[in-house]
Amino acid sequence: MTEKAKSYCEKFFGAKGLGLAETDPEFSDFFQNFAFDEVVNNDDLDDRTRMMAVLAALIGCQGLDTFEIVLPAALNAGVTPVEIKEIVYQAVAYLGIGRVLPFINKTNEIFEERGIELPLPGQATTGREDRLEKGEQTQVDIFGDGMKGFANSGPEESRHINRWLSDNCFGDYYTRTGLDNRQREMITFCFLLAQGGCELQLTSHAAGNMMVGNDKGFLIQIISQCLPYLGYPRSLNGLRCVNEAAKN
Repeated sequence: MTEKAKSYCEKFFGAKGLGLAETDPEFSDFFQNFAFDEVVNNDDLDDRTRMMAVLAALIGCQGLDTFEIVLPAALNAGVTPVEIKEIVYQAVAYLGIGRVLPFINKTNEIFEERGIELPLPGQATTGREDRLEKGEQTQVDIFGDGMKGFANSGPEESRHINRWLSDNCFGDYYTRTGLDNRQREMITFCFLLAQGGCELQLTSHAAGNMMVGNDKGFLIQIISQCLPYLGYPRSLNGLRCVNEAAKN
């Protein structure tokens, strides 16, 4: 391993790194040299943001084994338990509980091992009476005035799904404390980037990111930092969506 890769690995992941040095030494060295030296030193993204993006991408691609390794590294990098839980919770809106429940359970397991008391303090700011109103306002805050009245838009037979997007996806999740709108749009971008097949939504949320201040250059940095965990095809798809959003 290069000295920079070794230093980064030991700082956040511990001496074992990804745990493959004994069984797969050649692969371990060239992968970690790439991920922990070439990639992390490619830009000036801070370690907390990088780790948050990688955690979201790992949930999106269903990388539970790697998530188990990266989550302690994220804590070592200063990502708080509340921030981690908010990343995992918000994933449900974009991946469904069927794919996210194992990550909730694994997060709880690691937190308990590290002496982090559960449950964490609540972060909700809405209730049944105002989640729709505040959710739609959050959509307006991110995507602009064109989202006003979104909950009541569309064909009657599917209008309830638009309402759920407002009251559930945005009203239940985005309005929570623990992460701000810029961070929430960033992790949503990572969920969509990682799972693939969501290019239309990925382009829309790339635009949403830009509207809250996560510009094209920032999103390219996020794709770059997630690339070792997602591979090239989905990363290149993501880059195309970012370029499309920036053009429009």
